Amino acid sequence: MKNYTRSNIKNIALAGHAGSGKTSLAEALLYRCGATDRLGKVADGNTVSDYTADEIKRKCSVYTSLLSFETAGAKLGLEEYKINMLDTPGLFDYASGMTEGIAASDCTIITVSGRSGVKVGTHKAYECAEALGKPKMFVVTKLDDDNANFNNVLTQLKSEFGPTVCPVVVPVIADRKIVSYVNLIEMKAYKYDGKGTAVETNMPTAEIAANMEYRIDGLVAAVSEAVAETDEELLEKFILGEPFTQKELIDGIHKGMKSGVITPVTCVSAATMEGVDMLLKELTLLVPNQSDDDTVEAIANDDIVEVKCNASQPLCAFVFKTVADPFVGKMSFIKVLSGKMTAGMDIVNATTGSTEKVGKLMTLVGKKQIDVSEAVSGDIVVAAKMNVNTNDTICAPEKVVALEKVEFPKPCYNMAVKAKKQGDEAKIASAMARLLEEDMTITYTLDNATNEMILSTLGGLHLDSIAGRLKDTFGVEVVTAVPKISYRETIRKKVKVQGRHKKQSGGHGQYGDVWIEFEPCVSDDLVFEERIFGGAVPKNYFPAVEKGLQECVKKGLLAGFPVVGLKAILVDGSYHPVDSSEMAFKIAASLAFKEGIPQADPVLLEPIGALNVCVPDENTGDMMGELNKRRGRVLGMNPAEKKGLTEIVAEVPMSEMTDFVLLLRQMTQGRGYFTFEKLRYEQLPSHLVAGVIARYAAENNA
Repeated sequence: MKNYTRSNIKNIALAGHAGSGKTSLAEALLYRCGATDRLGKVADGNTVSDYTADEIKRKCSVYTSLLSFETAGAKLGLEEYKINMLDTPGLFDYASGMTEGIAASDCTIITVSGRSGVKVGTHKAYECAEALGKPKMFVVTKLDDDNANFNNVLTQLKSEFGPTVCPVVVPVIADRKIVSYVNLIEMKAYKYDGKGTAVETNMPTAEIAANMEYRIDGLVAAVSEAVAETDEELLEKFILGEPFTQKELIDGIHKGMKSGVITPVTCVSAATMEGVDMLLKELTLLVPNQSDDDTVEAIANDDIVEVKCNASQPLCAFVFKTVADPFVGKMSFIKVLSGKMTAGMDIVNATTGSTEKVGKLMTLVGKKQIDVSEAVSGDIVVAAKMNVNTNDTICAPEKVVALEKVEFPKPCYNMAVKAKKQGDEAKIASAMARLLEEDMTITYTLDNATNEMILSTLGGLHLDSIAGRLKDTFGVEVVTAVPKISYRETIRKKVKVQGRHKKQSGGHGQYGDVWIEFEPCVSDDLVFEERIFGGAVPKNYFPAVEKGLQECVKKGLLAGFPVVGLKAILVDGSYHPVDSSEMAFKIAASLAFKEGIPQADPVLLEPIGALNVCVPDENTGDMMGELNKRRGRVLGMNPAEKKGLTEIVAEVPMSEMTDFVLLLRQMTQGRGYFTFEKLRYEQLPSHLVAGVIARYAAENNA
């Protein structure tokens, strides 16, 4: 692959709803440009971008893949470009891939199926690109499908995404079949043979498709109006009724995409290669790339500074993705924003402050690795075996700045994980440490209350993929289970009891006698006091009494859960000058605990969490009903930040939230989202106590 300057490099993310044709489109673009010698199919598991065992098995994208290729510009009669295409997953469980891909791109292509139209994933991709300030383009795919309808999809795009939607390539349909494609910028029509080769043909007339001339004229006027809004001179020309030149249209759309006022729409059939060559033209002519005038904000010495995006500046690059490769080692996907990165150069990790040398550099076409010597401003490169992580900023030593970190979705599906084979715990911990570097949407923590390792992901599929990676890549198998709920025990009334330990065994005996008052209090830990008068119990035995109680509260008498909200007051007792010992008083305290707690009206406490869930307005009633079923208390409703959504604020027992993420996704088709944080403990309803005690007794005996 040749060396390219910044102006001839395009970084493009493919995003959209699952099944909308992203991977098939990437395959068609690679084949059209000669980067591959065959047209792979997702169903056959032989595409360039979906190459992992998990992706081949699932027949969908699970990870973001980098596809670097040259546009074969000479064949298209265009300037040569290098395109770094990032094929991102569409399933919601793998949203981290979409986020990292869009964050590294200069433009986001959002695929929309010509058969099924705009879906939730379409909106998610659009919103992610909007949030990250990326230009967008819609590509209507699968036009070879008998049920595809481009006009319906275009109408849907306009109604749901507003007046910025601007078609630039449209199909000519006659008798429900596509007879040609019209490029509204060139004002030329093309038809395709069976091999996907374009041949210029006549513009459509009324004989070919009824009212098509009117439709074309209307679409051209819409394009011209959109372009006119990008520049005052063009607006004046539009008002005077003068037609725009092809260059003015291209420049206007290019400028409009960069400012966010134009979202072009084109169309293809990846299976038949129809429209792929025109899409390549639009990618090279319309899609913005990084320019010398671009700047990004960064932080240097707690001050906000601007980094100029050109090759003459010191190196500033951003790590947007990390892969734990079992053969190559750690692979860091890096977007170079300014300067030039070369293998072996000294760099500073602005995030950690550490210094190191740049490792081996390469570019990727799926799993195929191509060694490169350097990466210039505006390029994407992969570095091997560097000690950097996702969201790190790499800088030249003479100018150290830190770029803003990308915010990833928060994991919300929790499962307990343990080794299938005893003794593999250390291997799992080591493997998870590497996966945590790779995937920013998982957490792996120890629940101190239950002593379980909790793996948090974005959903069931995400969890299955993590388990598959552990087995296939790291050679360890895990089993998952619903996490235990960390219940607590407490008392509701005050009691006074005696604990007396007396034992004679030939020599020195054992004697300890205490009277202890147990009463409720507000504390997570045991509160111990002594009110001894007259030396009934010597002071040197007080710590032993407290220690005995501290050991007892770790495991309550109802179901073996820790005891909280307990105050113990040592009020009286007796001792023997020879037989008394610390151990005797420790045992006496535990006997008092076992005697007193059952008399103090013990109850179980369950953890309650604060829930903020956003659902579409039409699902508000269903969600309120569901929360009531889960013993939740709705505290209020507010309009959400996103249009068409309502935020419900509630408090819900944590035991009722195990499958909530799956229910929410099903109820809202993936549009809903939530946060849930542990809040406090409340008394478990009496009719549920027996079930909890029986369940945990069975688990402890298993």
